[in-house]
Amino acid sequence: MTIQNNFSLKRYNTFGIEAKAKQFVAVHSLEDLKTVLQQNKSEPKFVLGGGSNMLLTRDIQALVIHIDLKGKKVLKEDADFVWVESQAGENWHEFVLWTIDQNFGGLENMSLIPGNVGTTPVQNIGAYGTEIKDTFISCEAMTISTQVMKTFSKEECQFGYRESIFKHEVKDQFIITSVVFKLTKRNHKINTSYGDITKELEKQNVTTPTLKDVSNAVIAIRQSKLPDPAALGNSGSFFKNPIIPKEQYKNAHALHPEMPHYTVSETEVKVPAGWLIEKAGFKGKRFGDAGIHKNQALVLVNYGNATGQEILAVSRDIQATILREFGIAIEAEVNVI
Repeated sequence: MTIQNNFSLKRYNTFGIEAKAKQFVAVHSLEDLKTVLQQNKSEPKFVLGGGSNMLLTRDIQALVIHIDLKGKKVLKEDADFVWVESQAGENWHEFVLWTIDQNFGGLENMSLIPGNVGTTPVQNIGAYGTEIKDTFISCEAMTISTQVMKTFSKEECQFGYRESIFKHEVKDQFIITSVVFKLTKRNHKINTSYGDITKELEKQNVTTPTLKDVSNAVIAIRQSKLPDPAALGNSGSFFKNPIIPKEQYKNAHALHPEMPHYTVSETEVKVPAGWLIEKAGFKGKRFGDAGIHKNQALVLVNYGNATGQEILAVSRDIQATILREFGIAIEAEVNVI
């Protein structure tokens, strides 16, 4: 375990932004993590997982701690369910595929989401009608100031749409080290109603889908719409889908009758941010090496040498245009550093 100085983070963020860490260390065990925190109490710290949900707009003047804890195991099971624990440094997609190989159900709709397991509760990641909170039981976290371990239950995490307590009340106070999920062993709840999953299954001539079939359909859809970060720098969906009052939607819909929406509650609806961005004319546009992907307007991309500031400027232009044209504010889902 070596602390390195003036360390390039280009390989450690999926946007492929060139930024430097004042200091960098990768930790592979709880003991490593404890030691690093104890020996660097006075140093400012920045915790790094898979680097998939952030936009670096500057160098990090801190000790960057890369969480590389590995391992997964079954904690307990009964006839219907299994409780599975994954360490924080496991790749999310590889973990999902592992659960499917074991015939454990619940995560298949979130196949191919970039990042590591440890950051999934922070964002309450979700896709195609499912979210982490649907299968989440608890997570273990180390207190940065004291190195004391704490268990967070689902209720304590205060999950919302791409929200959790880790983004607000306890931000920068804990490092998630492992996560426990409760998955099905039989009578799986196959969810194909959201997005294009049904169409994709029909295309593949699947009439009675298995967990693997759903996962394969989601992977095919995502690959058709989303660029591989290894080939084209990106962080997946850059913006949240705005949730607005029904009254506001009615007003916007009167001006734009083709505007789609999804009912969230009796008083709120969700509007697809990708539709708003595409309608505003941004899909496929390029501004130097920063741009919007040609297949998915929600995805901002780095064509090679864009800076974080350049990508941020494009995102702010999009936000201002959407607000001006539709009267709807859209928020970044990606963490801007």
